Parts: sequence; structure tokens; C-alpha cells
Amino acid sequence: MKIQHQVILSLGSNQGKKLINIEKCIDLLHNEVGTIVKVSSLYESKSWGFESDDFYNCAVLMHTNFSPNKLLKKIVKVENKLGRVRDNSLGYQARIIDVDIITFDNEIIQTENLEIPHPFLKDRKFVLLPISELISNWTHPKDNLSISEILSNCQDKSDCNSIYNLSNPLENMDFKNCNYIAVEGNIGAGKTTLSGKIAEDFNAKTVLERFADNPFLPKFYKDQNRYAFPLEMSFLADRYQQISDDLAQFDLFKDFIVADYHIFKSLIFAKVTLSEDEFRLYKTLFDIIYKEMPKPDLYIYLYQNTDRLLQNIKRRGRNYEQEIPAEYLEKINNGYLDYIKTQKDLNVLVIDVSELDFVKNQSDYIFILDEIKKKLN
Repeated sequence: MKIQHQVILSLGSNQGKKLINIEKCIDLLHNEVGTIVKVSSLYESKSWGFESDDFYNCAVLMHTNFSPNKLLKKIVKVENKLGRVRDNSLGYQARIIDVDIITFDNEIIQTENLEIPHPFLKDRKFVLLPISELISNWTHPKDNLSISEILSNCQDKSDCNSIYNLSNPLENMDFKNCNYIAVEGNIGAGKTTLSGKIAEDFNAKTVLERFADNPFLPKFYKDQNRYAFPLEMSFLADRYQQISDDLAQFDLFKDFIVADYHIFKSLIFAKVTLSEDEFRLYKTLFDIIYKEMPKPDLYIYLYQNTDRLLQNIKRRGRNYEQEIPAEYLEKINNGYLDYIKTQKDLNVLVIDVSELDFVKNQSDYIFILDEIKKKLN
């Protein structure tokens, strides 16, 4: 399941402290627009199309949730923060910073404000060389030419030299001692979305819950007393089978794995939904299974208040979830928090995301990454 768009941006500067301009731009883009997952080296070349100081250029590979037009607006705001003043005069100009959208996924886009892939990318070595560093097997979606073929056909014969290794913002995130992360949360907390973003940004394997395939779930929301026990038993069996199967495909000592659930969520929901006698029977089976399950290196619980959970549930529009009462969600939250307190052998990070939107606000997502970093350190 793809969560984000993959974008290549070209950055350039030929005024002021050019290296600092580029580095500040990378940081602003990463913190406010989208996650920068790769950064090319810095290139120096003569000004292209006009007489001026030499340019510094690089390219970045970004993951973002924004549409192309929204992305363009965000980029213009970043340029403005760095002192770029755009005017409508024709021709090339010197600039403190310049950011161009070169590619957006593998799409071909042509609007009044945007043409993607960038119409002049084939003519500019200072764009092509950095791209070849980022994605050596990239292919132009219009003519299916590879980046190496485009470079060999490029008519730009000017000198364009790599002069400096730029830092990647994600280099500060160290998952060397953390191969398996489980992200948990109440219904509608955003655990699957966050798991997907982290997996895409850090090239991790994913284990995602197959909740939609459970035939008892719609029945349970209509008649909880009747269907609670078969629902919880089927969830437990399915989670055990899936985690066993999925984790068996990976090397827990080498692969980086992100899951959007951990099997002890079964116990949390069961305690809320089952009668006392049913829960006692259920827990006996759960304890046997739980001992066999690998424990995550980091367990993240996304806490979100009930009002926000209800808004999220309504927004995503799953019919069988629309009648979930607030009291049920509150019991689930309390169940998680109470159970987490008893876990002595689990590395737990609780993040309150009630006031965060890590899909629309990149800064909120960076905050979560920073919290993970602090916990791992």
C-alpha cells in the first residue's frame, strides 16, 4: 500500500552564501514539505542561459503527501523564507534559491503552472547528473529513455563538477539497533498510515493487519454480545498466523520491519468486549501464543483523544465503524494504557497525537521521528 508520492526536486543558488542557502533549503523542505530520503552531492557549474556567478546545484528525492499544485505552493513558501523574490520578467536571473519540481511519481502533468517532468531537464547537466546519483535506473515517462541515455544525448557540454557531499536529514535517525517496530493505537489513531510512512521513508518491510477480511467484524458492531467471542478468537488466530508467516519471511537481525499492530492488542480488545468467563478462557490461550511471538525492539502507542478518533473514523467512511460508541473507544484507550504500564520487558513509547496531523503537517511527522530517535538513544 503506497502512502506517499515520490518526487525529485532540483535546488540551485548563485547568490550570497550558496552552500548555506542549499543546506537551509534542504532542512526547510524536509521539516515543512516532505521527507527527504536522498540527497545528491553538490555540483558547481557556470550560469545557464545568462551571465552571472557560478551556480551550486543538487537534487533531492522526497516523499510527500501533497498533490503537485499543493507541493508547488509549499515550495514557493520555502523559497520566500530564504529570501527568494520571484518576478514575472522573462529570461534567466540570479537567485538566492531556486527549487524546481522535476518528477512526480511517474506521472506526466501539464497545467497552467506546472509541466512534469520538467520540460528542460534533458538539456541541463546540472539537473541530470544529480538525478543519476539519486535514481540510477530512472526512466523518463514520456519517451522511456533511461537517465544514462538522456545524459549521453545531452547537448549541454559545459563543465559541471561534484564539489561537496551534502548531508541527508535522515542520517540522524539510527535504526541500527532496532530491527522491529510495532505501531499501535486505538481505532482511527493513524497507526497504519504512520507505519506506512516510516516504512517508505526508511525502506523497511511492512506487516499490516488484515482487519478488513474478518467476517465477524460488521456483525460485531451490530450485535456485540453475540459476536464478541468468535470475533476475538478469529482475530487472535489470524494475527498469530499472519505474524508468524510474515516475520518468517524476514531476518529479524538484518531486515528493518514496521508493523501496524502487535499481537497483545488482541488481549486489550478481548478484555473490553468479552464477559469475565469468556476472557478467562481467552487469556489462557493468549498466554500460550504470546510466549512464542517475537517482541518488537520498540513498541509505539499513538494516543488520541476520543473526539479526534470519532472524527477520523467518520472521515475514512467504513460503514461498519460508523456506529462505534465513544464509550467503547475510551475503554480501548484505557485498556491499552493500563496494560502498557505492566509491560516490564517491552520498550514502549507513548506519543499523544491528539493535536497532531502527521499526514498534512510534515512538522508533526518530524516531531514523531524525533520522539522515536530520543527513545532509541
